[in-house]
Amino acid sequence: MRPFDPRILRVVPDTRRPVAALAGIGIVQGIATIATAFALASLVVAVVRGSDLTGPVLWTGGLFAARAVLGALSETVAARAGATVATGLREQLLAAWSRRPTDQRDVTDEAGEPPFARGRSRALTLATQGTSAVEPYVAKYLPALVSAAVVPALAIACLVIVDWPSAAIVVGTVWLLPLFAALIGATTQEDTERRWGALTDLSGHFLDVMRGLPTLVAYGRAERQVDTIGEVSQRHRRATMRTLRLAFMSAAALELLATISVAIVAVAVGLRLTHGSMDLLVGLTAILLAPEAYWPIRRVGAEFHSAADGAAALDDILAELDSPHCPTAMRDEEGEDPHCRRAMRSEGGGAEDVVTVTGVDYTHPGAKGATLTGVELVAGPGLTVVTGPSGCGKTTLLELVAGIRRPDSGRVSAPPVHLVTQRPFLGAGTLRDNLTIGGPQESHDLWEALREVGLDGTVAGLPDGLDTRIGDDGFGLSAGQRARLVLARALLSPATVVLLDEVTAHVDADSAATIGEVVGRLARTRTVIAVTHQSDLVARADAHLALRQPEVAR
Repeated sequence: MRPFDPRILRVVPDTRRPVAALAGIGIVQGIATIATAFALASLVVAVVRGSDLTGPVLWTGGLFAARAVLGALSETVAARAGATVATGLREQLLAAWSRRPTDQRDVTDEAGEPPFARGRSRALTLATQGTSAVEPYVAKYLPALVSAAVVPALAIACLVIVDWPSAAIVVGTVWLLPLFAALIGATTQEDTERRWGALTDLSGHFLDVMRGLPTLVAYGRAERQVDTIGEVSQRHRRATMRTLRLAFMSAAALELLATISVAIVAVAVGLRLTHGSMDLLVGLTAILLAPEAYWPIRRVGAEFHSAADGAAALDDILAELDSPHCPTAMRDEEGEDPHCRRAMRSEGGGAEDVVTVTGVDYTHPGAKGATLTGVELVAGPGLTVVTGPSGCGKTTLLELVAGIRRPDSGRVSAPPVHLVTQRPFLGAGTLRDNLTIGGPQESHDLWEALREVGLDGTVAGLPDGLDTRIGDDGFGLSAGQRARLVLARALLSPATVVLLDEVTAHVDADSAATIGEVVGRLARTRTVIAVTHQSDLVARADAHLALRQPEVAR
């Protein structure tokens, strides 16, 4: 693994400042560490010789206090940098996935594998455990790396000035630590990659089982999968234990080597002090400086193992973001991704705000017959309504356009969409929280969206306004208010396509009329596809798709 991958700074620019601060703090910490060795040696010599202790005590106390402050500051900056990198990478991965049109999300590369994380389960693993594993790599490994680059060099330089024989011993042995660490690290990296692969296999197998659970239950094969998941879990456990054994063994080897090296320096200094050929201050300074040449390298070796998972995950994440399939790091002069734009407007795909459904067939797992057969739809800017009897696949069609489901045959092409389901998510929290689920918004934009849906007066009349809390599923709001709130959230969405699934269901006539007007205004600037039974929305429609009842009910 690389000591530091500079691609992080390119992909997550917000990390540049904390990483630079870490480097600066590490340099100052190195200087303070070396100064502490001199101050401690002076203090001990002053005590032995009965000299005035005021100066040595003040210097020693001040340096220890400075090191404590620098250590706390380094931990704080490192933790912030780690969280920033993990969050930034997760957002980049999700953004890269969401920007891809639905007809491109499951295409395969030359190896026959989906280019985005080589499968949905692997994408899920990267976006969760993978990005979280990168955090200790940044928060712990990078500060240790900075110390290893600064402190040993300063310690050896000072030893050359103070006592060149001790410096010669350190120079002759210190190179063994990075050599052994590199050899052990190569073995550990291979093992870590195997363990990361085992974790991916476990996630992928579990996801496959969950997808096929209805079929497995129908054929009485569900119990067998319990044993299979257990076997995959045991494989991951064995890989983890093997990595831990390597970590402990490598740490012990580096510790033994460093201890022997420091002991050689101490013995040499002790012999010269005994023979009177060395001053006490020089001898104590050499003994205190020698461990500082080894300790940062040992710390890097120890932190390497906690960061190895993050390094393996980081390689995969950056490879995804650098891939030609919607890479977030590649932009043209207009700030757009040329690959994504070509995918959006690829042959048969339509423009940025056009949805195309061509010859789509879909059958629900375990169903006796097809839910959708040969569906054709081209929806551009304006309002397209989808009608039909219950069970004819209207909701399924919206889920296919949103990319939630994959067609059995045919093709669905759509830009990023905003889907409003029959039971949209409204979580326990404030109205502001529920409006800004898709991303941060300015307060004036929130009020403008509420005004569009006719909720501004209601919210303004509440004691806490936008900070008024609601319960799960919008508890505390009426059905009409909940419907208008999720429409306001759709207005705030940057998606050019909005999918509405029975938004006027379960609301009173006045709320339904208001919602109809909002949908009409929304359709003036975006592509709106609405599943509805309401005649008012049908009358407003620019296009109408009537689905038929499937021949065999599922």
